[in-house]
Amino acid sequence: MPARKSSRSAKGKRSTRKGSGKQKRWVRTVTSDSTHPPKGLFTKSAATIARSLASKKVSPKGPGSGMRMLTYFINRGGRGLSTSRRAELEKAKKLLSARMRREKEHKRAA
Repeated sequence: MPARKSSRSAKGKRSTRKGSGKQKRWVRTVTSDSTHPPKGLFTKSAATIARSLASKKVSPKGPGSGMRMLTYFINRGGRGLSTSRRAELEKAKKLLSARMRREKEHKRAA
């Protein structure tokens, strides 16, 4: 098998540019319309975000679905998210993850 050429620049970073010079990002092509979190949810506190995404109204398939929405939002925000907003969203991910873990343990005990 021949060795693959690396698309790294002189500074060692991967190139994200394609032929036309515009950056292409995978999140631009996602057109899913399965759930609708309340407008402005991701601008609130971490606890509010985690509580809302774990609810059946927003995530009918459970908190795992909410975690995917949150991760997608962070990925979609990319470099446009401020450091403080990203930190709050990461905190919400930890809270949601802990909630998922508790629910999983609760189901095992029952």
